[in-house]
Amino acid sequence: MSAPAPSPLAIVDAEPLPRQDEVLTDAALAFVAELHRNFTARRDELLTRRQDRRAEIARTSTLDFRPETAEIRAGDWKVAPAPAALNDRRVEITGPTDRKMTINALNSGAKVWLADFEDASAPTWENVVLGQLNLIDAYERRIDFTDPRSGKSYALKDADRLATVVMRPRGWHLEERHLQFDGRPVPGALVDFGLYFFHNAQRLIDLGKGPYFYLPKTESYLEARLWNDIFVFAQDYVGIPQGTVRATVLIETITAAYEMEEILFELKDHAAGLNAGRWDYLFSIVKNFRDGGAKFVLPDRNAVTMTAPFMRAYTELLVRTCHKRGAHAIGGMAAFIPSRRDAEVNKVAFEKVKADKDREAGDGFDGSWVAHPDLVPIAMASFDAVLGDKPNQKDRLREDVSVAPGDLIAIDSLDAKPTYGGLVSAVQVGTRYIEAWLRGLGAVAIFNLMEDAATAEISRSQIWQWINAGVVFENGEKATAELARKVAAEELAAIRAEIGEEAFAAGKWQQAHDLLLKVSLDADYADFLTLPAYDQLVG
Repeated sequence: MSAPAPSPLAIVDAEPLPRQDEVLTDAALAFVAELHRNFTARRDELLTRRQDRRAEIARTSTLDFRPETAEIRAGDWKVAPAPAALNDRRVEITGPTDRKMTINALNSGAKVWLADFEDASAPTWENVVLGQLNLIDAYERRIDFTDPRSGKSYALKDADRLATVVMRPRGWHLEERHLQFDGRPVPGALVDFGLYFFHNAQRLIDLGKGPYFYLPKTESYLEARLWNDIFVFAQDYVGIPQGTVRATVLIETITAAYEMEEILFELKDHAAGLNAGRWDYLFSIVKNFRDGGAKFVLPDRNAVTMTAPFMRAYTELLVRTCHKRGAHAIGGMAAFIPSRRDAEVNKVAFEKVKADKDREAGDGFDGSWVAHPDLVPIAMASFDAVLGDKPNQKDRLREDVSVAPGDLIAIDSLDAKPTYGGLVSAVQVGTRYIEAWLRGLGAVAIFNLMEDAATAEISRSQIWQWINAGVVFENGEKATAELARKVAAEELAAIRAEIGEEAFAAGKWQQAHDLLLKVSLDADYADFLTLPAYDQLVG
């Protein structure tokens, strides 16, 4: 057999990484180039359609189920049955693909690990390439890690106790600047999917599993159709049976909430389920209805719990839709990070996590997410209590649920208002998260919560919305650009005092402060914070 031809992709402005040749092989890059050649133009069209949809929402301040797809919603169809490795998903742990997290997540006792190249990972070249290498090493059982600070060693446990991996590539809006085709960056989603699929599809089949994916930031059923066509192409390319790929779609945009059935239909033979992702969902509501007036103004993010009427409508519709079509319904994130010092903080938080997971299991979800291994047993107990020995509860059809189009956007049904403390919190969390992201960290523990990019998106969007709407806080202060700048300056000074001059200078604090204010105050609202942030990350 002749050696593969050199790839038409160029690696640009990237320092060589250890063992990168095991990931960036000519054959793997040739596959990514084929994905780019065949699908990037459609991806570009779909990003343009997003702009058109947003302009329509700005004009009408409403959304509805699509009349042109009524037949699909009325039809009698089901998605493909779940493969054995994805049939029981009662607890899923999420996190980036660094070496330590890879081992801890696989060992965590969770049924599934969401191996994240998206919101929990800052897309540095090192994270993109070495994250792929860590997964290959894990499947080959040659992964270990010794923490240079503590000296503690980590290794994989018994194979039959390891979590099933569901990998999440980047969203459609992000490029990978370091891989280019004729001078044009390849979409990050195609890089992440392509490298992972090419190297691991057969490996995973040999392990009794398969190439499974979480699809982020989907805004329409046409975007799901694009992914389905990519899966068909990819399976043919490497010669594995159609339907081996399975995808779970995050319903984390308000437009996708109106197209859940259509999204499952487009992915039918490759669909595994839908997931309810809270922070990005709220971010999407603010983004789309940001000029819709007072009735669309969200209160502090922590006041918007999953029991808010419009959030109940969203999650109950998701469960009903999934079970009607034979798909898994996966619940939201428990982001609490246990404290090693404060048992009382842990006690209160664990009770909240239990109540949240009890509610999800009671509502009919088949599983849910946690961010930390210590939360796995809590979530597991909630789902065990409802499921018993059953792998899921897809037989609970939730025919009692009826959601009208207006229910999903009835933001003013929530009895809460933005507060000055909410503004301070948004600035604090936004600044701290962006600073870490600019240093290459995408999953960051802030105030005992594991935060990812969605946190920063909702934080800066709320600042923008409150200023734009002229919100007056409970202390009489009006939300203005000047007030946001004052709070941000105070936060920067507080961080400097807290960590000391040397650590402050070594970090990216001023840069983070400036970027947060830019995306919070610019009249021209940036679609994604990660777009200007990526310019700084790789600039």
